[in-house]
Amino acid sequence: MQPKTTTELKAMRKSGYILASVLEKIRREVKAGMTPKQASAIAASELERLGGKAAFKGFEGFPDIICISNNNEVQHSIPNDVAFKNGDIVNFDFGVIYENMVTDAGITVCVGGAPDKAAQRLLKGTEEALYAGIDQVRDGARIGDISAAVEKVLRSYDLGIVRELVGHGVGHELHEAPEIPNYGHTGTGPVLREGMTIAIEPITTLGSHKIFSAHDGWTLLTVDGSRSAQYEHTVLVTKDGAEILTQV
Repeated sequence: MQPKTTTELKAMRKSGYILASVLEKIRREVKAGMTPKQASAIAASELERLGGKAAFKGFEGFPDIICISNNNEVQHSIPNDVAFKNGDIVNFDFGVIYENMVTDAGITVCVGGAPDKAAQRLLKGTEEALYAGIDQVRDGARIGDISAAVEKVLRSYDLGIVRELVGHGVGHELHEAPEIPNYGHTGTGPVLREGMTIAIEPITTLGSHKIFSAHDGWTLLTVDGSRSAQYEHTVLVTKDGAEILTQV
């Protein structure tokens, strides 16, 4: 993956701001009784208002603009008409294109705002792992440095680490090299260079890491029915650290 130009990074900062704004609006408005399709409509309206385009719609045939995965749904779930309930653990994974540059991010929320103790561990550990990974980013760091930092936090919270789904480069395309697993060893893997842009995304479960694909060909679920979470940011590699592009 080549470093992005100044013009490309300007577009990615705007793309990331739009994306973060959409996710924040969903975070504020999601409630019991709302359906994933209604949440998707909120995202679509806010995206249009802010001048971005949906990165997921049509990507490898995906039929919606956002992935909304509830409880034991791990990733890639198509928004449906099944209403959220208080206590549901829901992941919103979203991508935005602005001036042909792509950003990718995700949040997981507890509907009603009162997670049980296990869900607290799931959410806290997964989000903490994201930032531990981001803390490793700098010019000259290796992908394994990020992976090892993420894994260390996730294991400390006794969370399952989904193997099949990984972070990745992002910018010109939704998925670029390199892949960024959520487990690994320091000092291994490709070297990061200033100006590169990557998406770091721990994806976890409260039980087994094993997953399977639903009949719709998109939704991934935990084999054991345990709940899942994901947090994700697109970040820019800088000389001495990382700039988070997907925040308001």
